[in-house]
Parts: sequence; structure tokens; C-alpha cells
Amino acid sequence: MPGTCVVGLQWGDEAKGKLVDILTEEHEIVVRYAGGANAGHTVVSDGQTWKLSLIPSGILRDGVTCVVTGGVVLDPASVINEIDGLESRGVRIDGKLLVSDRAHVVFPWHVAEDKLLDGSLTGGESIGTTGRGIGPCYRDKVGRSLAIRLGDLYRPEFPSQLRHIAGLKEKLLGVGLDAAAIEAQYRGYAERLRPLVCDTTSFLLDAVEAGRKLLFEGAQGALLDVDHGTYPFVTSSNSSGVGISSGSGVPGRWIERVIGVVKAYSTRVGGGPMPTEQDNAVGQRIRDRGNEYGTVTRRPRRCGWFDAVAARYTARLSGVDELAVMLLDVLSGFDELKVCSAYRIAGREVRQFPSHVDDLRQAEPVYETLPGWSEELTAVRRYDELPENARRYLARIGELLGRPVTVVSVGPDRVQTILRPSASTPNAWPRHPHSTPVNA
Repeated sequence: MPGTCVVGLQWGDEAKGKLVDILTEEHEIVVRYAGGANAGHTVVSDGQTWKLSLIPSGILRDGVTCVVTGGVVLDPASVINEIDGLESRGVRIDGKLLVSDRAHVVFPWHVAEDKLLDGSLTGGESIGTTGRGIGPCYRDKVGRSLAIRLGDLYRPEFPSQLRHIAGLKEKLLGVGLDAAAIEAQYRGYAERLRPLVCDTTSFLLDAVEAGRKLLFEGAQGALLDVDHGTYPFVTSSNSSGVGISSGSGVPGRWIERVIGVVKAYSTRVGGGPMPTEQDNAVGQRIRDRGNEYGTVTRRPRRCGWFDAVAARYTARLSGVDELAVMLLDVLSGFDELKVCSAYRIAGREVRQFPSHVDDLRQAEPVYETLPGWSEELTAVRRYDELPENARRYLARIGELLGRPVTVVSVGPDRVQTILRPSASTPNAWPRHPHSTPVNA
């Protein structure tokens, strides 16, 4: 089984990092294939909290190679800061991390452009950018003539290339740029990263042909996919499952298992429609219990009930085989819970996710109401120990999305994870002291 992928099915922040950390035990290589320093992953283990953006969550495990591919846009300062932070806490990087020479590099002018545009559309509604230059870097990547890849930093023409682009950016943005200082700064970054830089595409193709087990770590969520998400309120890359091959260079034939990750409720950052949003006491209660504030920005997230219409769409889009439902413990204490199973648009009930954002903006959620539970779940370690109403809630999510729920998270720590293999994949999970048998 060469390839497994973990992909978020909502608007990001689904706790994918925790699941990747657990799955890494059964894989040799962990691959980050899209996004940039705008994506945050949090892993909690043995009472320690680790916050990562560019480096795959698998870096916390020994004997695993982590790969940042050419589909990622790289802020060198950010990745060096992450490396320093990990090493200062005893996590070894040497021999465990590879970075693609094809990765496009974020420069100060990208950050300046982000601030200039302010991530807003006509009318002032925010797209939700983190202001870290990710979108402008992807824009230059597609435009080609003003782009610099990591491998370019090691070539003799880099100084002239940088000065040429900096001069054009000064005129385009109306800002002053010290090309000489930027060159010196990025040469320093390049030397620091030199031992890690390689052709990761060839490395990964050799790995799958040799039968090595790869784990692909998605960034953001599928509803933010630049082609298939809630455009224009999206990220700048293919953050759904369809981006795995284009971002990593590994053909889809090698991806044999896709796990879709959802929260037990919905969250979103920035502007754009969110049919199940609860801008009220319910939403605030979810936000407070779930600590729904951005890993990277600390912005409060918009919160609401679970949207099965949206999640079913992204599960199909990403080729999902099974589901991981995270943060179920946040919903403890509600007398009743709601799940959106359809939309009402222009007086007509639909179960298909709209392709245009204006139609989604008009969508009224059609809810199913399910009984809640009062018990706290953080100490639960087996599926059959969950309250009956919690199991009913999980079962209904699985029914609406048409995929089995094989993972349930009831807290941030590794051990607060219930692994429940499906009948079709009885041996798909690593050995875990709290795993639940298939027939439970």
C-alpha cells in the first residue's frame, strides 16, 4: 500500500496534524504537497504541544523522512524558524527532512503585495488571507516571469534575477525594496537549507516504485480548493484530494487510501458564505469549548453546525474512502444537535453543493435534529464506551457522507483517539492500545 492521504473536507483547521502524527507510525515518508506558511498543524503528545506550518507533522517521529514538495510555496525564514524550534526541544532534523528545489519562494514583495491588496474583494469582504504572501507567490508562479524557485537561489544568475524582479516590483507596488539586502538575506537562507534541498519528485517516484509507504498530508481544507472550492473565498492551491498528484509529482495510481477529516461541527475563517454558521450563543459555545482560534493568526473562527452537504461534496471530490471525525468532545453538553442534510435555494430543496458562491450565499440549511449527550468524552478510549447518542451522531454523519467513520477524536492528545477499522480495512490502522475491534 504505497500511498495514503489525509485531506480536510471543510474550510481547514480539521485537526489533520493529529491524525497524520498517528498514521506516521505505519509509514516511511510523510509528504506535504500544497500550501505554505499559512497552514497550521497542532499535535499534542505527552503533555507537549507542537505547532507546525510548513514541516510535515511526521517530523516528530524517528525513522521517518518528511518531504516538502514543489507544490508548496516556501517562506525560508518560516521553515528555518520551525527547524530551530524543533531542534531546541530535542527533535532531530538532520536526515529527516527534504525540501524540493522546485518549491517557489516567498519574498518580501509578496508580503507587501498581500498587505496592499488586504485580502479584500469589492465591497470590503475579506477572503481570509493570512497576509504572509502566499497568494502573490502563487500568482507569480503561474505568471512565470517574476517567479523564483528554491533551486534558483544556488545558481550564478540569482543576483541579477533578483535585482530585475525587485526593480519591477518596486514600480508595480510603489514600495521601496533593498535588493542588495534581500539578496544577502536569502543567500543566508539558502546556505542554511542547502543540506535539505533536492529533487523531491524523483525521490518520491523512486520511493513508490520501491514499494515504500507514503503518507500525504493535506493543507487547509477541500472547500478552499482554488478550482473546486467556494471561489473566490479560497486558498491559492488545490487543497482537495485532486491536488495530491499535481503538488507532489506522484501519479494517482499510487494513492490507494484517502481519509477525509472533518470536525464534528463546522468552522470557517474570513469571508464567504457558511450556511450553517451560528453567530450566536451556540457558535460562541462551540468556539470556546473547541478553542477555535487560528493556529497561525489566532483569529476567532466562525462556528456552526455540521454541514453534510458540503462535506459529502468534498468527500466525493477527494476520493475519500473513510472518515475521521475530530473534536467530538466539544459537542458534549448540548441537549440537541443539528446536522444540515440539504439546502433550500430559491424555494427548492437541493442536496448538491452549489458551484457558484452567490447560490451558496442564498442557501438555507435544512436541518435534522439529533439528541445530544451530557457526558464528557475526553477519557473515552473505546468506541463502545461512547454515549449512545454520540454513536448515533457519528453514524448519521457516516450515512450522509456515504463513508464509514473509522476515527473519532475526543481530545487533543494522541491517546484521545479512537481507531475503529472498517470491515473492508481491518488492518489499516497502526497498533494502538485503545483501538476498537471491527465488530464493536
